[in-house]
Amino acid sequence: MKVETSLSSTSWIDPAAYNIVDRLQKNGFETYLVGGSIRDWLAGIPPKDFDIATNALPEQVRRKIPQSYVIGRRFKLVLVRRGDQQYEVATFRRSSTTEDLEAENPILGDNFFGTCEDDAFRRDFTLNSLFADPIKKRIIDYCGGLEDIKNCIVRVIGDPETRFREDSIRMLRALRLAHKLSFSLEEKLRAAIPVCAEELTKRALPRRREEYLKILKLHDGHLVWREMHDCGILKYTVPALEEIYLDEEKASIFEFHLIRLFENYKPETPAEYFSMLMFSYLQAAYLEKMPSTEKIEQDEKFIAFIKDQLGVFKLEFAYFLKVLQVKNSMSRIELYIRRGERRQRASMAHEHWPLAINLARIDQSFSFRDICFWHTEFLRFNSQLRIPAAPGL
Repeated sequence: MKVETSLSSTSWIDPAAYNIVDRLQKNGFETYLVGGSIRDWLAGIPPKDFDIATNALPEQVRRKIPQSYVIGRRFKLVLVRRGDQQYEVATFRRSSTTEDLEAENPILGDNFFGTCEDDAFRRDFTLNSLFADPIKKRIIDYCGGLEDIKNCIVRVIGDPETRFREDSIRMLRALRLAHKLSFSLEEKLRAAIPVCAEELTKRALPRRREEYLKILKLHDGHLVWREMHDCGILKYTVPALEEIYLDEEKASIFEFHLIRLFENYKPETPAEYFSMLMFSYLQAAYLEKMPSTEKIEQDEKFIAFIKDQLGVFKLEFAYFLKVLQVKNSMSRIELYIRRGERRQRASMAHEHWPLAINLARIDQSFSFRDICFWHTEFLRFNSQLRIPAAPGL
C-alpha cells in the first residue's frame, strides 16, 4: 500500500543531486532520490551517496542533463559528473516476466522498465525502497520501509529464501546494514540465511570482495565476521576464518587485533584495509610466532585465504608483505641511527611506515622504548603522518 509522508528537511540533500532531480522534473519526468541516502538520513547517519530514479529513459536523461553519459549494456543507467562526484540516475525498472526472458531481446537486455511502484518492489530490503521528492518535500513508501526504519528492522521485500536465491549477496548486505544502522534482522530473514548460505559460493568473488571491504569499514566489523560464522556463512565463503572461529582462543586473538588496529589507525585504501585483516588473521593462526615474510609467501593455505576467499589483489598482497618487511626493519635501530639525515628522512617518508608502526604496537613485538623512538622519529620528519600518539605519551 502506498504511503506518503512529508519530508521535514532538505538540508541533508547534496545540492548537485537536488538540481538533477529538479531539472528532470521541470522537463516533465517523474524523478526522486531513492534508496540509501533516504535510509541513512532517517536512521540518523549523514548520507554519502545520492542515487536518483526516474521514468525518463537513459537517452532522455542524457539529453536533458549536462555532463552525463549512459553506461552498461545489459543494465543501462546514466552517470552524471559534477566535479569529483558522480551520481547514478536509473530508470524505474520492473521484475522480468517469463515472456521477457523467453524473448531474449539483445537490444532490451535486462532493461525491463516500469513504474515507481514496480521499482520499489524489485529492490532488496524495505528500508532501501523509499523515494524522496525534495521539490515537493515528500517521501513515498510502497513496501513498509518507513515503519521498519522506525522499528530498526532489516526486512527483505518478499520471501527471504526466494530473494536470497535470486541474489545471495543480499545475505551479506543484510548483515552489513544491520550493523551499520544498529538494526535487527527480521526473524524470517535471519532464519533463511543458514538455509541459503551455500548459494554465496555461486556468486562471483569480486562481488563478495566488495561486501567484505564494506564490512571492514564498519565501526564494529569484527562482529559481522562473528555473525557470519554464527549464521553458517563463513564455512562456505571464507573457510580459513571459519577455522579461526571454531577455536575460541584464536577467535579472541583475531578480534582483539582487528579492534585495536582500527582503533589506532584509519586506513584509506583497500590495500590497507585488507592488510589489517590479513595481519589479524596471521596473529590468530600462528599463536606462537608470526612466520617470516618468506614463509608467508609460500603458505598455500594463507594464499588460498587471501586470493580465493577474500579476493585480495596481487598488488595488495605485495603491499602487505612490504609493510611486514618495514615492520621487521624497525628492530635495526642502531643501523638507522648511523644513517645520515637525508636517508633517515627518506625512510620516514616511506608509504608503508605508518601502518608498520601500528602493527608493531599492536602485536607487542617491540619494547615500549623502541616504539617511542620510532614514533618520535616519524613526528620529527613529518608531523602529518597518520599515526596516533605513542602509548603513555
